[in-house]
Amino acid sequence: MDVDAAVFDVFGTMTDWRSSVTAELADIGGRAGLRADWPAITDAWRHRYRPVLGRFLSGELPWQPLDDMHRLMLDEVLAEHGLNALGKAERDRLVRAWHRLRPWPDASPGLELLHKTPVVTATLSNGGVGLLTRLTKQAGLRFDCIMSAELARSYKPDPQVYLTAAKLLEVEPRRLLMVACHPDDLEAAAKAGLRTAYIPRPLEWGPDADPVDPPAEVDLVANDVIDLAGALAGTRTNEG
Repeated sequence: MDVDAAVFDVFGTMTDWRSSVTAELADIGGRAGLRADWPAITDAWRHRYRPVLGRFLSGELPWQPLDDMHRLMLDEVLAEHGLNALGKAERDRLVRAWHRLRPWPDASPGLELLHKTPVVTATLSNGGVGLLTRLTKQAGLRFDCIMSAELARSYKPDPQVYLTAAKLLEVEPRRLLMVACHPDDLEAAAKAGLRTAYIPRPLEWGPDADPVDPPAEVDLVANDVIDLAGALAGTRTNEG
């Protein structure tokens, strides 16, 4: 695929947010003497993401950084599950758990392979610039650039986020590849004129989650980031 740059979704596509956040909930909750179904709490927290995001995109709520949105959702989830014993310091630490997500095993080596190609790599996440900078550093994910929806003062799937990334990277939208495991992200990017690549992450929501099919019109399906690097470098040995 002939592109100048590739931008990557981060939560889910490059990192295992579910096991990472669950581990921190269990640790912080346990230290507070609480017991709960921590994977279910993690899922409930994440399931609030799209409804709350919709409220921002509709203008019902003013734009604010993702950390603030995560805190809003966390407070609601803890109240619903009887976990109000967790105080401010503990909640602040839980919000920062999203800065410390563990990468999928193929993410770092795949980016290193891409670093050897002419293709510029960048994040394109709803996470803020500071969050993404800390996350990618601690996770060992070497991107050429940190891009965030924050730079457009909006959130994906607003088309302005994708177009802002293309503008700031100084590439035409048709020469910019959006890489994600979420079909709606890719569909929105395609509508904005970007090329798209799907990477399946069957464990994103845990081992019992239903499989997710790629969008019908996706340009490329890759097994993982290593396979994607092979496709973009022209050295791919399988069909993905």
